[in-house]
Amino acid sequence: MRTRWRASHILAHQDGHHALLRDGEVVWEDDVIVHVGHGVDGPVDAELDLGESLVLPGLIDLDALTDIDHLVLDSWPTPELADGLQWSLDYFQHRRRDVFTPEERATIREYALVQLALHGITTYMPIASEIHSSWAEPYDELVTMTETSRKLGLRAYLGPAYRSGVNVALPEGGRDVAFDEERGRAGLQDAVRFLDHVAELADPLVTGVLLPCRIETITEELMRETAAAARQRDAIVRLHCLQGLIERDLVERRHGVTPLEMLERTGLLDTHLLVPHGLVTDRHPDVHGEDRGDLAKLAAAGVSIVHCPQTSLRYGKVLHTFGRYRDAGINLCLGTDSFPPDLIRGMDVGVHLAKVLEDRFDAAPAEDYLDAATLGGARALGRGDLGRLEPGAQADVVAFRIDDIRDGVLDDPVRTFLLNGTGRQATHSVVAGRTVLADSRIPGVDLEDLRKRAQLLFEKMREAYSERDVQRRPAAELFPPTYPAFTTGDPVG
Repeated sequence: MRTRWRASHILAHQDGHHALLRDGEVVWEDDVIVHVGHGVDGPVDAELDLGESLVLPGLIDLDALTDIDHLVLDSWPTPELADGLQWSLDYFQHRRRDVFTPEERATIREYALVQLALHGITTYMPIASEIHSSWAEPYDELVTMTETSRKLGLRAYLGPAYRSGVNVALPEGGRDVAFDEERGRAGLQDAVRFLDHVAELADPLVTGVLLPCRIETITEELMRETAAAARQRDAIVRLHCLQGLIERDLVERRHGVTPLEMLERTGLLDTHLLVPHGLVTDRHPDVHGEDRGDLAKLAAAGVSIVHCPQTSLRYGKVLHTFGRYRDAGINLCLGTDSFPPDLIRGMDVGVHLAKVLEDRFDAAPAEDYLDAATLGGARALGRGDLGRLEPGAQADVVAFRIDDIRDGVLDDPVRTFLLNGTGRQATHSVVAGRTVLADSRIPGVDLEDLRKRAQLLFEKMREAYSERDVQRRPAAELFPPTYPAFTTGDPVG
């Protein structure tokens, strides 16, 4: 099957970097791109004229939310309410449970994957909160999610998240990590079993990876065993770390070293490692405020930092800085990590945060961020055939409309789109040459029905926070409204 897309603007790949092609075309045969440019030779079986659109390589989200949004709840609380959103120690010891049934979790996963597709993401590695599960992610849940992903046609890097501890709020105040080491060992066993499951599927759109949760919730033993399993199975490891000062304090208290030193000590630094966030290195103003070798160590180890600028900002955190990490030779890729899974908005936020931090307009140009969302993601995955539109690459392609008057006038199509646009302008996408998104819809998915079901599940999740709170406060108190409710008084006059 030979297919051609035509569009006013195409981000082609030429001589080792992206290049803008005006009024061009992309042609693929089955799952591989065969032509980018003008005037392809020979007939095609199907074609689509996308008009005033910007066609990009499929976007790669390596910390993609596959859950119902919780940031809308937990990025606002006052200090008095913040600990109420963690597990209490009592809940951990006596009452932890799954808030959702397996069927409800399957709906949540479908809802989240559909959101990724609607925002132009074609390749993803998932992240979901474990706070409303009895522990982490069960094997069977990831098997079901894999089938949902395959049905939608996304390119997935999957594995059940596992941990040996959980952050808890203490009765006397403060935070700690409570451990259940047997659950951690069982989680790694399930993760390895899932690698076998994916190998048996032999689906080129599904790759098994190892996804331990957060470094402060993993014992040293489990870190070492994860590193050994990764080397034995040649598997990518993604571990959330270097992401906060509380994490740094907890790791130093338990192990006597920094999180980065812990990666080195356990052998994880020598694996194919992805680190979401990577905010707290020696450059962080609350650590040393200067480079003392952390960035060089990460670069030398080939670690990819999964930068999530929009989510970091919503929690009041920033990367110090995109340009400094890039100059140090660290591969930067992107993630969304929350709702909306909109890498376009994330790129725009990142570009402007870098300007503030470095006090110069060119601190992180738009093209550097788009490189991270495409080429950087491909490098992180070890896939030279992703993240680019050139002959021989996989036919992972996405189109965004840029002809709405609300988008403003058009200068450079990439810069204008990142400034004024959103991932919601995605209209069409293909993964390995197969349609995922068509006319802003996903074939076979009832979006309105899915929206209603997800809303009910969100409300169920919201109410469950109160049973985990140290003080058992109701959800209405944990999540106060922005304004009081309007009340109808007696008629006037």
